[in-house]
Amino acid sequence: MFNPDFCLFKRSAHGNTYQPDPKSGIETNHINYFHFIGRIIGKALLEGMYLDCFFTRAFYKIIVGQALNIHDLEDSDVELYNSLEWLRDNDAAALETTFSYSLDYFGDIQVRDLKENGRDIPVTNDNKNEFIIRMCKAKLYEEIKPQMEALLKGLYELIPKKLVSIFDDREIELLISGLPDIDIFDLKRNTEYNGYNVNSNVIKWLWEILESYSTRERAEFLQFVTGTSKVPLDGFKSLPGAFGVQKFQIHKVHGDANRLPAAHTCFNQLDLPEYPSKEVLQERLSKAIKEGTEFMGLL
Repeated sequence: MFNPDFCLFKRSAHGNTYQPDPKSGIETNHINYFHFIGRIIGKALLEGMYLDCFFTRAFYKIIVGQALNIHDLEDSDVELYNSLEWLRDNDAAALETTFSYSLDYFGDIQVRDLKENGRDIPVTNDNKNEFIIRMCKAKLYEEIKPQMEALLKGLYELIPKKLVSIFDDREIELLISGLPDIDIFDLKRNTEYNGYNVNSNVIKWLWEILESYSTRERAEFLQFVTGTSKVPLDGFKSLPGAFGVQKFQIHKVHGDANRLPAAHTCFNQLDLPEYPSKEVLQERLSKAIKEGTEFMGLL
């Protein structure tokens, strides 16, 4: 499945999860392969067997029919994600771009429109939100739509869509790949702090909360801060990020202590306000993990 010679899947920005390769069409029978892969996933789910692989957040969301958002792009293309995040808060004229993008298909540079005649429509401050939505949808879904449709066809032949859709993206990941054994003490040994230190009250409370978590809750926390529940083979000292090994980071957030913690999965980073008590931290963290941070639904 993941042999690069077949171009069926490619590694995510992290390097430890996979997503369908938009260029898989170079392989004549790629659609049949994706149909077969869908059946493999369905067979594994039916028999309670785990696959030794992890996929991107967007992949799991598409499987269960969950809405995609801009934050899912961080897992796939961190540079594009950062560019679109910058665009949200800045003057679109500085980018001098249009409703189109380029795809390098083995040396053949293809220009793809995000809407009809998109290459002739400039992105402005008035239409930049539409551009962001269309770009995210194109990169997360439209580029791999034939592959995902074939995979889902194979999956739903064994497990009806209505049964798969009762799960969310995090739950389906754990069903496909299993619950990991997460060593909180190893994570603690390989954590970097910015604005806090190991003796800060909120940091002490955080580790106490994580140590009290069940196996499933620990997996959900790891999904929240890194984008996947996968634990590196040689421990968290080798935790991969978008630009190589990147240890888990906790950054202090100044301002409103009632805001939810936020995660930047490409940097394995948790932005944590200085909460007044352990109880408040536990409630805010639990809510952030369960709800996530939504920007806009795409599908």
